[in-house]
Amino acid sequence: MIRVALVDDHELVRTGFRMILAQHTDIEIVGEAADGERGLALIRASEPDVAIVDVHMPMLSGIELTDRVRKHKLKTRIIVLTMASESPFPKRLIEAGASGYLTKGCAAEELVRAVRQVAEGKRYLAPDIAAALALDSIDGQDGSPFEALSSRELDVALMLVRGETMQAIAAKLSLSAKTVATYKYRLYEKLGIDNPVALANLARRHGLEPDPS
Repeated sequence: MIRVALVDDHELVRTGFRMILAQHTDIEIVGEAADGERGLALIRASEPDVAIVDVHMPMLSGIELTDRVRKHKLKTRIIVLTMASESPFPKRLIEAGASGYLTKGCAAEELVRAVRQVAEGKRYLAPDIAAALALDSIDGQDGSPFEALSSRELDVALMLVRGETMQAIAAKLSLSAKTVATYKYRLYEKLGIDNPVALANLARRHGLEPDPS
């Protein structure tokens, strides 16, 4: 039996994953959590074989949670899900210790396949993500400038690109507005930009945001 934990701050997403996985007799859902801190506590308490973790969450991001699971030498293997195949995430998550990477638009069959493969000790990357990483390696590309950002800076950058206010970002990440402003200043400095339009354009060029045209 493959024991699975679900960690996502959207209840509908967790419900969907639970319904998909519950149809398979070799998979058992052992618990759910709505933020990264509770997710880490759940993983420590129930020791699931696999945890399906959202990238963007309050308290701890999926990257930070994955990194802590690795540092604490917990046996749980992490599959991270995100809304799109943003170029900085696969490398960052592999470095943090993730065993799988999927987008939330994946088919139900792919989710089940990823859970089974990761439970066996293998790594699973969505085909489009694996292809992109392979092409980057072949082409010798340096990767995205967003890879220079810390986990939290990357969280803030993507929320800014989506047009979220500083107050909304602070609330979602359980941070003060002053701390969010500091992250904003640092990420602008690292990316060599100084305004939200430049951030949006840079994100679009590197696949973090779809082209509005």
